Amino acid sequence: MGIAEEIAGSIRAHATVCRVELIGCRTRGPDAEPSGWDYLVTADDFGRLAADLPRLVQPHGPLAAQWDPLAEFASYLLILPGPAKVDLLFPDVPRTANPPWRVGPDTLGAIDAHFWDWTLWLLSKHPRSDRVRGELLKMSRHILEPLGIMTVPPTLEDATSRFIRARDRLETRYGLHVPRDLERAILPLVRLRDGDRYRPSGLRS
Repeated sequence: MGIAEEIAGSIRAHATVCRVELIGCRTRGPDAEPSGWDYLVTADDFGRLAADLPRLVQPHGPLAAQWDPLAEFASYLLILPGPAKVDLLFPDVPRTANPPWRVGPDTLGAIDAHFWDWTLWLLSKHPRSDRVRGELLKMSRHILEPLGIMTVPPTLEDATSRFIRARDRLETRYGLHVPRDLERAILPLVRLRDGDRYRPSGLRS
């Protein structure tokens, strides 16, 4: 099995889980343009499962594992070496989207993970599409403006350049260092030609 299905298997084995189902473009065959692997998860005891998720996914070596701050229902987002996204979605667990990030030494690492997860998802979209422009506006409001970047970047490459400069300045101010694993994995993909859009096919099989 590929690592995405290995993760799904780890979740299925949890005592509270009722169902883990692959959904979205991955179910539509090879002609679809996937941005990752999306699994719908239902459980009898979401709180217990949520508490155990970090332990369940850790053996698979995620570069990042986080709850989506902006989703309308609970969504656990993974970035795996490759890089590739695996999202565990809990539509039966509604939530309210968080406000824009509050920047501080205690949040900079989580902001970094959120930015690179969002960037990796956008890389599967056409770089000049209305969807990407809309998401850059949303990203600006929730991540970039709190970092002091007050103009909406015109491209994803520009967004990454501005983000890196702002994050690095804040690291110096706070006297800390955010790990660069996500940046090293995702930034080279941002710099590909427009015709070489990212396809999340780098998972081991």
